[in-house]
Amino acid sequence: MIQRIQTFFLAIVAILAGSLPFLFSIWTDASGTEVYAMNGIGIISSFMASAGLALITIFMYKKRQNQFVLNRLNMILNLFLLGFFVYRSLNLSGETEVSEKGIGMLIPVFSIVFLVLANRAIKKDEDLVKSVDRLR
Repeated sequence: MIQRIQTFFLAIVAILAGSLPFLFSIWTDASGTEVYAMNGIGIISSFMASAGLALITIFMYKKRQNQFVLNRLNMILNLFLLGFFVYRSLNLSGETEVSEKGIGMLIPVFSIVFLVLANRAIKKDEDLVKSVDRLR
């Protein structure tokens, strides 16, 4: 069923990962140039993969176990993306000034939070179905 709460959380993840990297900069380098997700093919493909996984997971509402697994994979993808951002922000080569981090670096953090909330709701639905099956 599409009207469940995990669908809402997954839609938020799809919107966060699919559109916000184009609107908010990820970081600003020492020369003042803002770096967006579209400047790197790896970054944009990771964000689009995360949004795609969230959309695919929304329509797998009849297979809750597969939804749970795809959400875990999406969390791992977002953790890798967050790790890349942290690595990149700590190892900017040749800078004497500190570069400014953008709000776009927090998109994977928010995505992970909403994916965890969606997994909790999926787990709750699965437990409810199992408890009803025991009564039969």
